[in-house]
Amino acid sequence: MNKTKKISYITTIVIVLILYFILIGLMQAGVISRFAKGILVIIAINIILAVSLNVTVGCLGQITLGHAGFMSVGAYSAALFTKSGIIPGIPGYLIGILVGGAVAGLVGIIVGVPALRLKGDYLAIITLAFGEIIRVLIEYFDFTGGAQGLIGIPRYQNFTIIFFVTVLSVAAMFSIMTSRHGRAVLAIREDEIASDAAGIDTTFYKTFAFTISAIFAGVAGALYAHHMGVLGAKQFDYNYSIAILVMVVLGGMGSFTGATLSAVVLTILPEALRGFNDYRMILYSLILIIMMLFRPIGLLGRKEFEITKIIDKLIKKPGDNAI
Repeated sequence: MNKTKKISYITTIVIVLILYFILIGLMQAGVISRFAKGILVIIAINIILAVSLNVTVGCLGQITLGHAGFMSVGAYSAALFTKSGIIPGIPGYLIGILVGGAVAGLVGIIVGVPALRLKGDYLAIITLAFGEIIRVLIEYFDFTGGAQGLIGIPRYQNFTIIFFVTVLSVAAMFSIMTSRHGRAVLAIREDEIASDAAGIDTTFYKTFAFTISAIFAGVAGALYAHHMGVLGAKQFDYNYSIAILVMVVLGGMGSFTGATLSAVVLTILPEALRGFNDYRMILYSLILIIMMLFRPIGLLGRKEFEITKIIDKLIKKPGDNAI
């Protein structure tokens, strides 16, 4: 690891810690109200969802419309685990998050193997159908609470855990997609036939990216379940999947920074427009339309905010560019 990389990792960790202590300080000082804290938690959950969907849509290049289905699998799995009381308290909550991610990942493999043989509109339709099947099954079975929903889920609103789970999730997905395996996924996005001819196992890597996406959607679902305390299948319908897809498209497909930024903007925007209650959704839609007209590639396109480049410029000596 070279000097620039080491400095960039240390700088990133310091920035994350500064942000965390600023938010905690504002909460303790009463500047961030309980309502605003709830919005921050939803922002964190939406960041994980948008970045995880970006793995499939932006990095792999496959459109899916059933992301809320994976979220619901993670949410119900984690909720049922913690409700069982096998491991009480915070340890059970943390293991519940892992259980939610693992079960969602398993379902991702089961769905991904046959579904990823299709592409384009066909894949979008089959994933949309999957999301609806999950919703109907949740309402059918008694152990999930049926149509009345699952109640009595232990509520854990520990902002510290939610903050660091979000940071670790985004860091893990970014690291995977910039690794050798991630580059294989990006190669499939650029040209699947050429990738296959070059010796890349396209079926494996498509399923790999799809599963990573499902795992972190499940993690987001687990956080959501313990934040809300109550779950209903209707919360995870296709409208939610489309809302997550809008975050990815608005941020720029393939950009982790863009997905994070748009998740923040699109979570705050509806709340900021509550003063215009009658016209809130019209204004929200108009802002999105204007954005797409003047910036069709999204906020950042495929660009990423990289601290390494800034550090490189700062530590570069005047004579470095001389031939």
